[in-house]
Amino acid sequence: MAKPNVISKGDLIHFAKACLVEKGIEKFTLRAVAEVAGVTQGTIYYHFKTKEQLLLYVVQDICEKSWTEISQQQNQSILSQAIKSAQSRCSHDSFYHKLFLTLMVSSFHNEKIRDSLAEMMLLENKAMSENVSKLWANSPIQGISLETWGILLNALVDGLALQALLEKDFPVENVYKDVEKLFHRLSELVDEEGK
Repeated sequence: MAKPNVISKGDLIHFAKACLVEKGIEKFTLRAVAEVAGVTQGTIYYHFKTKEQLLLYVVQDICEKSWTEISQQQNQSILSQAIKSAQSRCSHDSFYHKLFLTLMVSSFHNEKIRDSLAEMMLLENKAMSENVSKLWANSPIQGISLETWGILLNALVDGLALQALLEKDFPVENVYKDVEKLFHRLSELVDEEGK
């Protein structure tokens, strides 16, 4: 196979994101990414064998950047930043969650996509559990592990995003204010138990 133009995989992921924003997931193709990036379609195929593989890398890139940003926060800031980050991706036209859920549906018929998404979810759950352990010395509810809290938080974020995608007038701001109140109250329970 010929060597690709001098463009990195990371740059192509950046152009793929721009293509998704510009054209939407419905018109997203490897050819469209090549046009946005100003490279040949062969260059795209050199780095990514399928559209789904490129989309997985886009999702992974978004997740990694989000987790890096959240992990750099301190204590209570972790909670606020995580909620703010989740809320920013929770909308009726969120391309991130459309992309994520489209890949999830594709994974029902494609074992490679399923394995990649499962690995990504494990990493997200682990990152959330690690951040929760920075916030809470122990679980606010006896018998529920911090690992389980990480899984529950990720499920909550994905579930709210799904509802926002389906319901145009979903009250994102109000719901996330209540989510923040819930987790502040859970943090208070941890503090009270520690006294």
